[in-house]
Amino acid sequence: MLAVRLSEQTEGRLEALAARTGRSKTFYAQAAIEAHLDDLEDFYLAEDRLRDFREGDAIPLSALKAELGLDD
Repeated sequence: MLAVRLSEQTEGRLEALAARTGRSKTFYAQAAIEAHLDDLEDFYLAEDRLRDFREGDAIPLSALKAELGLDD
C-alpha cells in the first residue's frame, strides 16, 4: 500500500481525467508510476554502462560478436 500526496492542481487534473475517461484515479496513478519507473531504470542502467565503459570495464564489440557467433 502506498499513500501519495498530490498538489491540488495535480489532484484536480487526475480527477478530471478519471471522470472524462471512466477510469479510476488509481488506474492512472499506477500507469504513470510504472511508466516513470521504466524510464528511471533505463536511465540508471545506461548510466552504469557508461561508467563501466569509461572505467575500461566494457566488452569490446569484436569480443561480444564472437561470443554471440556474429563474426563476419
